[in-house]
Amino acid sequence: MVSRKSAAKAADPPAGVKAKKKVKTLSRENLSLAWSTIRGRKGGFAAVLIAVAVGSAVITACGALLETGLSSGVPAERYHKAAVVVGGYQAMPVDGDSDPRLSERVRLPADTVAKVAAVKGVESAVADTSVRMTVLKKDSVLDGPPVYGHGWSASVLAPFTLRSGSQPQAADDVVLDSDLAKRAGVGAGDTVTLVAGSKPESYHVSGVAEPGVSFDRQSAVFFTDDRAARLYDLPGKIDAVGVLAADGTDAGDLADRIKKAAPGVETYTGDDRSDVETLDIGQSRSFVIEVASAFGATMIMLVVIVVSGTLALQVQQRRRELALLRAVGATPRQVLRMIGGEAVLVGGIGAVLGAVPGILLALLLHSVFTSAGVLPAGFSLEITPLPVLFAVLVCVLAARIGGWLAARRAAKVSAVEALGDVAVESKKLGWVRLTLGLLLVPGGLAVAVVLPIVLPGESAIEGAASSALLLVIAVGLLGPKLFGGIAALLGRRPGGVTRFLAIANSRARARRLSAATTPLIMGVTMASAQLFGATTLAATAQDQLVDGVIADHVVTSDSAGISPGVVDELRKVPGVRTVGPVARTSTILTWPDGDSVQYRITSAQGVDPAAVSDTMKLDVLRGDLSGLTGDTVALSRIVSGTVGADVGGTVEVHLGDGTVEKAKVVAVYENGLGFGDITLPNDVVIAHTTDHLDQWVMVNADPKADLSAALKPYPTLSVRDAAAVTVAPTDAGASGVSLMLNAVLLGYLAIAVVNTLVMATVSRRGEFALLRLVGTRTSQVRSMMRQEAGIIALCAIVVGTIAALPSLIGMSYAIRHSVFPSIPPLMYLGIVVAAVAIAWPAVMVPARLALRPPAVEAISRPE
Repeated sequence: MVSRKSAAKAADPPAGVKAKKKVKTLSRENLSLAWSTIRGRKGGFAAVLIAVAVGSAVITACGALLETGLSSGVPAERYHKAAVVVGGYQAMPVDGDSDPRLSERVRLPADTVAKVAAVKGVESAVADTSVRMTVLKKDSVLDGPPVYGHGWSASVLAPFTLRSGSQPQAADDVVLDSDLAKRAGVGAGDTVTLVAGSKPESYHVSGVAEPGVSFDRQSAVFFTDDRAARLYDLPGKIDAVGVLAADGTDAGDLADRIKKAAPGVETYTGDDRSDVETLDIGQSRSFVIEVASAFGATMIMLVVIVVSGTLALQVQQRRRELALLRAVGATPRQVLRMIGGEAVLVGGIGAVLGAVPGILLALLLHSVFTSAGVLPAGFSLEITPLPVLFAVLVCVLAARIGGWLAARRAAKVSAVEALGDVAVESKKLGWVRLTLGLLLVPGGLAVAVVLPIVLPGESAIEGAASSALLLVIAVGLLGPKLFGGIAALLGRRPGGVTRFLAIANSRARARRLSAATTPLIMGVTMASAQLFGATTLAATAQDQLVDGVIADHVVTSDSAGISPGVVDELRKVPGVRTVGPVARTSTILTWPDGDSVQYRITSAQGVDPAAVSDTMKLDVLRGDLSGLTGDTVALSRIVSGTVGADVGGTVEVHLGDGTVEKAKVVAVYENGLGFGDITLPNDVVIAHTTDHLDQWVMVNADPKADLSAALKPYPTLSVRDAAAVTVAPTDAGASGVSLMLNAVLLGYLAIAVVNTLVMATVSRRGEFALLRLVGTRTSQVRSMMRQEAGIIALCAIVVGTIAALPSLIGMSYAIRHSVFPSIPPLMYLGIVVAAVAIAWPAVMVPARLALRPPAVEAISRPE
């Protein structure tokens, strides 16, 4: 027989199972307690919910844009029928990093066509070349999408079907696509004037062709294959190979076989085929990926900071409740678990609620990107569950971390201290927080002031820019001390009763008010650093350009550019002293950095060394531009410092089409922001651009020199003054997108500010009621709150501006050797007005609502 004791032992579960059941029970109890607390304190947790939900929406939008850049594209037009398009790799391979895009077309050897045609599954391989064209209508340039000329054999790739007339037979025959013919007002049998480069020629329209798919981004003109090759003027080269596949052949498998048969080529299928048609699509894809990644990372950091701050304020408002829990026996671990459970629940709910608005925000940003021209029309937004899941995960983690940070002090205090701590807000900061904050202040100042003096190039600019973030973190850590100190300073000035109460409250509640004010300080700092950093760069570039163009005249083009032959024609004009062609492109510099290789995308110009000193003032610091011939280069001061190359040294330059040159540095100049960070010989740049055209031609001539007469054969060219020259293109070219993203970022900070200030003000119902019960009039309480709102706004503006100034001064010194950044007064006034407009109603509206109930009723309400 089995005894009762043995049976009981047999019935008992093992110790491990007991422990697991106990943990599960505790988890359920913690979550149940957390949910009960949330239901009882809806107002306080609503603020946390809003902060998480808005953060989740922005992160979801960034994730959707990132996935769009990685996965989406534009449907192919000219290569619509091609199963695979073979082209060059339009990027520079970089180990361990994203490959930067090349600005000019990477061309293929002409024998690639035969290699591709021999691959199994290829029905036919068609070579394609593109020549940028301009259509003249009554001696003016026809508006519309860019026009490209091709050989007639490539018409099968769309495919194009003749609607009228016949295919081109003679050298002066052309076939226009139907939309272009309609806009030009011509048909089969008519004459049309086309410009390749700068030279206009009349062609006979032998036919009009209808594409097999809608053409929205480009227009097509077809020549005979021989005529197209002469216009292309690159023997042995082609742009791409369009592959028509045999029936039943999978495009992906065919692409893999082609890459094996023709090493060094890149194959494109699906929407990626459009990347070969026009280079702007691939560049747009790269830009979206870069912007979404950088902005998303910034937003994740802000969400963690804002949610942590909001939770910290919410926990501070519950000191009485937490003190009572500690007094009745709750352990620190239980308090931590309870607050952690609350944070996870609220964070999870807020993150999920923010997902749908996040998709709507992604649609809005996608529309802005398209309107700004950053994304081409038809580049569809890719929406999958991945960005939503990522945003939920990040926001829940942010809430959990914020809850843990906020609960640490409440959990560590003993039960007796907790009850005594309720009456008065502690003014003492933890030694870790205080020490870290005190170290970050000199650290941020040193980064802003020392780095621009010690470090060369972009390191100085980036270091100075990062100081604003360090000082903002320091402000967040030292906020109670700073807020209390400013309140004490303001208290020295005599005032009335309401002023005395406002100052006393600000000093007594410095910790709580600083937690509510920190997001506003952060907003002022970031807005100032972003906006005035950009204005300083723009003003410096414009000043360099205005002072640097010393030519009498500038010849510009209404088409794709200026043919190099025009320069020779202008030099023959009587009275012309100097003719300096200028070509523009983008290059990539690479240089060793320890075991890795660094790269930098730079704007570049190609100039004639014999004319550059008479037409533009680059402000040469070292070296001589007259030696700019062959494989040589001149660098701006900033780039020279960045890559560590000076006069006499060498630098590796990846030209626009990916060609690599080991170039000798012959000069270092100052005016890189205005003219470009790289200056190369004009013939080198022209040879490695897509269209082989100059951007401008700068001319010095006597007043009697008749330039217009010399340019009469070139109807797309005109003579203008120096103001026609524009600043070298940089990443700031997408300024509209940058402003939009900064507006979203600052909008999130504004929501966080309103959120925390409303929460801090509403929690003072009991205080307002007590003041009225002891004889303070309601109007005096309102006046007190107006004074407090003024202190909050003043603190945010003063501290935020001071935190941004070292960064701006350091950037200005690194950019132009001046400690005075460009700060437009009206723009700064806008930041001040925005700070006041956010802070004032966020304090006064809830204060007025809190003062509506009678004092006796308000003081009897639960906290």
